[in-house]
Order: sequence, then C-alpha cells, then structure tokens
Amino acid sequence: MKRAMLITATAALLSGCATPDNPLLGDFDTPHGATPFDRIRLEHYKPAFARGIAEGKAEVDSIAGNPAPPTFENTVAALDFSGMLLSRTSGVFFNLNEAESSPRMQLLAEELMPLLTDYENSLYLNEQLFARVRAVHSEADRSALTPEQAMLLDKTYIEFIRNGANLSSEGKETYRRLSTELAQLSLAFNRHVLNETNAYLLTIADSADLKGLPPSAVEQAKATAKEKGAAGWAFTLQQPSYGPFMKYAENRELRRQLYVAYNTKGNQGNENDNNSLVRSIANVRLQMAQLLGYPTYADYALEKRMAQNPANVSRLLNELLAASLPFAQQELAEVERYAERQGATSALQPYDWSFYAEKLRREKYDLDEELLRPYFKVDNVIRGVFGLAERLYGITFKETALPVYHPDVKAYEVYDKDGAFLALYYADLYPREGKRNGAWMNDIRPQYRKDGRCQRPHIVNVCNFTKPTGSKPALLTFGELTTLLHEFGHALHGMFADGTYPSLTGTSVYRDFVELPSQLMENWAKEKEFLDMFAEHYETGEKIPAEHIQKITASQNFLVGYASLRQLAFGMLDMAYHSTATALTDSIADFEKAAVSRAALLPRVEGTSISTAFSHIFSGGYAAGYYSYKWAEVLEADAFSLFQQHGIFDVATAASFRSNILSKGGSEHPAALYRRFRGQEPTIDALLRKEGFKR
Repeated sequence: MKRAMLITATAALLSGCATPDNPLLGDFDTPHGATPFDRIRLEHYKPAFARGIAEGKAEVDSIAGNPAPPTFENTVAALDFSGMLLSRTSGVFFNLNEAESSPRMQLLAEELMPLLTDYENSLYLNEQLFARVRAVHSEADRSALTPEQAMLLDKTYIEFIRNGANLSSEGKETYRRLSTELAQLSLAFNRHVLNETNAYLLTIADSADLKGLPPSAVEQAKATAKEKGAAGWAFTLQQPSYGPFMKYAENRELRRQLYVAYNTKGNQGNENDNNSLVRSIANVRLQMAQLLGYPTYADYALEKRMAQNPANVSRLLNELLAASLPFAQQELAEVERYAERQGATSALQPYDWSFYAEKLRREKYDLDEELLRPYFKVDNVIRGVFGLAERLYGITFKETALPVYHPDVKAYEVYDKDGAFLALYYADLYPREGKRNGAWMNDIRPQYRKDGRCQRPHIVNVCNFTKPTGSKPALLTFGELTTLLHEFGHALHGMFADGTYPSLTGTSVYRDFVELPSQLMENWAKEKEFLDMFAEHYETGEKIPAEHIQKITASQNFLVGYASLRQLAFGMLDMAYHSTATALTDSIADFEKAAVSRAALLPRVEGTSISTAFSHIFSGGYAAGYYSYKWAEVLEADAFSLFQQHGIFDVATAASFRSNILSKGGSEHPAALYRRFRGQEPTIDALLRKEGFKR
C-alpha cells in the first residue's frame, strides 16, 4: 500500500456524490487496465477518494479485529494489500496534480490532504492493529520467511514506530496535528512556486535585445508570445526558455531581470511568498522528529537511508567539497579572465556565469550546443533511448492509442525479451502552465502479485523540454538528452519491478539508492556507440559527425568543479535546515547565506533565494535527502566502470544489473543488492577519477 497518500473518511468528503459513470470506482475496462484518462473528470475524484477511504478503513478494521492469531499473511501482507482503490485513485490524481494541474485541482488537493493524512494516522496509531504487527514481528519464525517477506515485516513494524505507534495518547494527538499541518504546508509551497512560474513573462519588442540568441530560441520566443497573446518575443521561467536566454543573450540587463525573476520565486512578499512556509515546514518536521525521540529531522530521515546518520552525510559532502573547491576556484578564475578579455568591466555576477561559460566552452572545445540540436530530434532521441534499452535488456516499445491526459503525452506498451507484456510507459515531454518545472518519474500504478496474478506497472516520465515550433520539430539540447536518459533510468527501475508486495517494488527503495539507476543511464549520453544509433540531422539524415562526439567527450569535465560545488551547496542547505535541534527563527535569507557560504563562489544577488523555490525538499520527497544525488554519483561511477570494463552494451552486465538492482526494488537492503551486482563495496575513487579530481 502506498502510505504517503492514504487517509479516515469524514462527512465532508463522503458528501461528494458518486456518479454512476465514475470510471475511478470500478476496474478499468481498458487494455492492461490502463487509466481511462479520457473519461475521468475532476468531479470524479472526490467520490473515488471517499469510497477508497471507506474501503481502506473497513479493510484495516477487519485486519485489526481478526479473531485468529496474528500471522505474517493475515496481518502484515494483508495490510500491504489494503486500500488498493485509494492507492489507485491517488496514483492518478497526484500525478496529474503535478503534470496537468489547474487551480481547481490544487484546491481539491488541499481539501483532500487533511483527510488522507487522517486516514494514514488512523492506521499507524491504531493500537489494536499495532499489537498484531508487533506480535508478528517478535514471534515470527524468520527461517520460514523469504528475504522479501522478512524485509516487509521489518519495514512495516518500523513504519509504525516512526509514525507514532509508541507515543502516549497525548503524543499521538500531537502527531496527528503536526502531520496534517505539514501536508497542507507542503501543498501550499508547491502551489506558490507554480503560480510564480506561470505569472512571469519577459516580453521583448526590440529585436536588438535578442542579440546573441540562437534562431531556435528566437523562434521559440515568438511562438511563446503568440501563445500568451503578447507582441514581439516572450520568455518564461520554464527551463527551455530560461536556460538559452541566460546562456546566449548579450543584453546583460535583461539577463539580470530574468535571473532575478527565476531566483525570487516565492520570495517577493506577495500572496505566493514562501518564507514563512519554509520556516514552518522545517520547524514542524523538527517537532515531529523530536516527538518521536530523534534529536533532529535528519536523524529521523536518515535512519532509513544508506547514509544512516547526519555524520556520514556530512563526511561525504565535506570530502567532495574538499575535492571540488580547488577546481571550482580555478574555473572561476578562468571564466573571470575570459570575461575581462571579452570586455567585461565589472565583477562577474551569477547572471553572467552561463553567458561567459558557454562562450569559453565554445572557444576551448569548438563546441556549440546549438550545433548539436539538429541531431537530437525528439523522435530520434526517443528511438535511441528505447534502442539502448532493447540492446541492453532485450525489451521493446510499441506506441499505442491508449487514452492520455494531454495531447502532448505518448503512450507505449513495453514487452520483455520473451514477448511478455512488461509495462505501460507514458512520455510527457513539454512544458505547459499546468505542469511544475523539472523532470521526474512516477508510477501511476505499481507492480505487485496477488491471487496468482501479476499486476504490471504503469510508468510515466514527465519533463519540460524544448517544444516544437511552427517550422521545426522538437530539437533537444545535449543537456535535455541527458535528462531524458536520467528519468528513463528511473522508468526502467519501475518497469522491471518483479516483486510481490506493492510497498517494496520498483522505486520503493531508500532515497539515496533510488538515483543509482537514473544517474547510471546518463553515462551513455557521452558514448559514441550510443549516439551513432540515433543522432542524425533532422533535415539531411547525416549522422552526428565524429568530431562533434569527440568534442562532447573532451568537454565533459568542463567546469565540473563548479557544477559539483553547486550540487553540494543544495545538499548542504538541505542538511542545514534538517540537522538543527532548535526551531528556526532566523530570516530565511540569513540562514541560507550561512548554510552555503563554504560552497559559494559568486556574489549573492540581493533578494534572490534558493530556499523559497526548493521544491525537492519543501514539497517533494528529498528532505534531508538532497545529498542522495552525490551519494548515488559514487555508486553510478563505480557501477558504470563495470560496463566500461566489459563493454557498454554488455548484456551479461546489464542482466546482472537488472536482476540484482532494477527488479528487486526494496525487497532487500540496497547495500546487499549493490554488493551482489558489483562484487565489492563502492568507493569514491571512481567518481573522483570520472570528474578529473583524481588521476
């Protein structure tokens, strides 16, 4: 059961009348049980949540009140399979609330969240139910359990403890109040960021202000202006618009304006201001952790991560900071000298970095990312990514006419190497107002086995890539290609799921392990053999020239110290918020400045803030976990070295990665899974060598 979305029926929710034709209330009569997006309306969700909550509550009461002695099957396994209607409804609703939302859907989410939180609390704080779980945990014959069953038993028991089952009656009521408050605060944070992103538009009337921008960016801006009903050219805070402007626009003042707009989301003192929410979210998490007996929220969160505790995270961040900082400082000096040669008369500012860094990269490596775009037509890229999966794992993809939730979305049936159906895969690649920024993977429906039947997963990749224009198809940047590979790695983790219990399959793993499959896939972006499979000019059909690939390879560690420092700053800021043992009272600006000072190279622009739009940690699942990107980099560099040793398309290595990592989900401890695949413990050396920090 997906606990994060589950919650007790109340009269307010149950008052939503179930319409007879509500598709969410019955089994989906579609191929593979695909979600009938074309038939689901906003008014269908409330009755579906109401029935899902009522059914889930009845199932939990039945398990708790079972007169038979508690066993693994009648208590722990039964609990994991309870609330399936609620899980299914949540999987659809909350995916769309991120990818195809609306003000009405956001308001509904805020109405539903207290009810869902209450349901979850009622489950974990049910004393009769916990007594049965505790009895199974203490009395079960472990030798009779499979490793997956033993993991589920321990996970279930620990989840009860970590969700307040051992608290006093007064403590349980406090926990209920805090968890409900936290859910509402996080939703509001996310809504504010989306509102700020959608509200801003930089319009340009004078073509002279477009100087330096490549034709693709200019054409996209013209299309955006038309779409928004504006004259001239328009730029937004969505990455395909923002990124090229910061990289190429010669008008420094306009770069500054766009940079400030992007980096003041949630920090403008208006109705979307997130400063108080940042403080409240951090403090509520601290209160919950201390209520449960942990000194800090980081201690609470890291107990169920590979890192185990804040000291181990700090050790990793400090080691990487020490390795990265000297390189980053040299890179900064190099870019500053270059800017001076280009005529810069004032100190380098953050809104200058991408502009001069890109010019320097082109000078050093004769590599213009815009020259690569014609070779990365989105249809070809999809073909290449699918081809990579086929070559490594033998799976195939077939586009299908199954219903989707937006015309931009494409649906695919995925088949295993033996021809058996494996998964449904949805690709949602372009930005729009109802979609939050960034890129991610969700399972709309997880994989599990029940009653002799294997439910195969339904997976979605959501991205915000460069859109097609009136005259050109969608042509991706090299960075967008890398992002797609990253998210597709998560998708493979979901598609290859092969377990019994839904809470242990697919990406239901430790947060600092979940990025291994995704970051591993990024490595192929720089491999000639892979690029030769699909990268061809969209007009001429010419394959990407070998010298372009050589330049990509030669430049792969360009400014890698600075990039590493940037990621470390995010991780340090996250840990600063969640490692404190006292309530946060400082201004967010002052707190943030102190937290990232050791990793800060460029001056801070007044009024900007990372925190007020840091959705990963304040409305996502990465609180006290942003370090996991760097943690997983250690794992993926070590793992890819095995592919390099045996061949980047070696099917035996891929088969081992699938059987030991991708298919196992959270059925065993990730350290054991990794050792089984790699044959040894990971070390930081492979990452340091990959990034050029160590010879």
